[in-house]
Amino acid sequence: MNKVFFVFYFLFLFGVSNAQDTLATAEPPKVASVKYTEADIYVDSDTIEAKTFDKNFKKKYTDSDFVYEYKTPEKNAWDRFKEWLANIFRDLFNFSTNETSMNFVSILLKVLAVLVVVSVIYLIAKALINKEGQWIFAKDANKKTIYYTDIEKNIHLLDFKKLIEECLERGEKRLCIRYYYLWLLKIMAQNHYIEWDIEKTNSDYLYEIQSPVLKEEFTYLSYLYNYIWYGEFEIDDKMFEKAQISFKNSIKKFSNE
Repeated sequence: MNKVFFVFYFLFLFGVSNAQDTLATAEPPKVASVKYTEADIYVDSDTIEAKTFDKNFKKKYTDSDFVYEYKTPEKNAWDRFKEWLANIFRDLFNFSTNETSMNFVSILLKVLAVLVVVSVIYLIAKALINKEGQWIFAKDANKKTIYYTDIEKNIHLLDFKKLIEECLERGEKRLCIRYYYLWLLKIMAQNHYIEWDIEKTNSDYLYEIQSPVLKEEFTYLSYLYNYIWYGEFEIDDKMFEKAQISFKNSIKKFSNE
C-alpha cells in the first residue's frame, strides 16, 4: 500500500514540474503596435474664465446669522448716564431688579424727549404767528390782539390815526407804512374812487382810478408800500418821513379836502 502511494506521489510531482517548465518556456502572444501622430491628439480649445470673489463679498455675510462670536458692546457715556439714573430711581422707588429700573428710565427719557420736541414746535409756531399773523396794541392789561387778516377785512371800522400813533411810540416804522396804505384804501373806497375788496390787488385798484393824476400818485404810493413793507428791512428816519408826508398828502387829496 505504501509503495502504491509513493508511486502516485512521484507521478504528481513530475506532472507539476513539467507544467511549470512549459509555462516558463512558452512565448507570450504578439500584440500589434499602434502608432499615433499629432493629428490624432485632440486639443481642447475652449476658453476657461477665471472666477474671482467680489471685492465687497464680505458685506453679504455681516448679518447676525453669520456672527458666531458675540462680544458685549462697550458702554458709552450715555449708557453710564442711564445706569446712574437707574440706580437713583431704584433706591428711590425700591425697584426689585436693575432691569425694572432701567425700563423705567428708558420710558421716562422717551417721554421727556417727546415733551421737548412738542415744546420746540410750539415755540417756533408761536414765534411765526407773532411775527406774521398778529400784532399787540395798547399798554394796559387789557391788550387787544389784531390779526392782519382782521385788519384788512375791517378797514372801515379801524381808527388808523390812533394805530399809527401807537406804532410810532413803539418805533415800528414799517408797520406804520402798512397802516398808512390801508388808511389810503379806506379813504379811496369811502369817496368812491375804488370798490374795496380784500381779494383785489394794487393793479385792480389802479385800474379803477379815473383821474390820471391820482392814478400816477397811487402808483408811486403802491411802490413805496411794496418796497418798505414786503422788503422786510428797517427804514431810517429820513426815508420814513418822506413816505409819511407822501401818504398824508394823498389821503388829503382822496378825502377831497
